[in-house]
Amino acid sequence: MTEEFEPSILAFCCNWCSYAGADLAGVSRIQYPTNIRIIRVMCSGRIEPAFIFEAFKDKVDGVLIMGCHIGDCHYLEGNVNAEVRVNNTIEALKHLGLDDRLRLEWVSASEGARFAEVVSNFTEDIRKIGPSPLNTDTT
Repeated sequence: MTEEFEPSILAFCCNWCSYAGADLAGVSRIQYPTNIRIIRVMCSGRIEPAFIFEAFKDKVDGVLIMGCHIGDCHYLEGNVNAEVRVNNTIEALKHLGLDDRLRLEWVSASEGARFAEVVSNFTEDIRKIGPSPLNTDTT
């Protein structure tokens, strides 16, 4: 009677690369988990730590940020800024025991298969560690 845990994943995808990679995965009919919800942003460097904390507060089990490969950013260095922000946010999340629930990945527009692989691997990793400790609903 035990139900297998299905994680809730929120992905922030940059418009120019990773969102296009998600689109390529879709049109290529590459399978990936359906528990991901994508928010398209113009650049991964646009993701504020507050967005990540808000997602966890709203009972998301994992947050995935995907952007252009280093050196390929449409906005030159937005992805470098994203890497710095995410690393700092991971350090802050360590105090809440949530650091393994945030991941930054580089996925280009031509990497539909990589997009599906990243989403699948992250979903499986979150499934293994279980629900977020912030999801304390007992009803």
